[in-house]
Amino acid sequence: MASDTDQDSHAPRQDSHAPREASREAPTPNPQLDTSGRARVGTASFYAKEFNGKKMADGTPMQPHENNAASKTLPLGTTAMVTNLQTGRTAVVTIRDRGPYVKGRIVDLSPATARKIGLEPKQGLTKVEVAPLEVPLPGGRMKAGGPYPDPRKDTRVAAVRSPDLPSTRWP
Repeated sequence: MASDTDQDSHAPRQDSHAPREASREAPTPNPQLDTSGRARVGTASFYAKEFNGKKMADGTPMQPHENNAASKTLPLGTTAMVTNLQTGRTAVVTIRDRGPYVKGRIVDLSPATARKIGLEPKQGLTKVEVAPLEVPLPGGRMKAGGPYPDPRKDTRVAAVRSPDLPSTRWP
């Protein structure tokens, strides 16, 4: 009969002298998911090459050319608009993974999405706004995000001034 201490005999030894990254957060098994649809501002990073093809939290492989992202708080399947606050460039992503587990970061982006918003590899990090467009709710329902324009749906209407119509002043 094996004792409790024998169970861990195959686990790698922890070297007490090994350096630790102080900024890493431990993954939370059941993060508090945010289904409010409110936009958040924080720091974005992007997936390193070593994650290409690895399984994400939703079970799909991470494809560097797709608009995938990771969030600790948004439900998987959320569609969100990410805006680089330095460049003003935006991209629409789907949350398919959990992370980033580095303090202060709110989203990890695929390399393609990072390029779209102007986040270059040399730069590594940038300040962004993540605005949910659609948030999945329990039971398969979807909740619309805040009052943010969806760049996938161009709903702008041009004002047309006709010489045949009298000028109208709005109150």
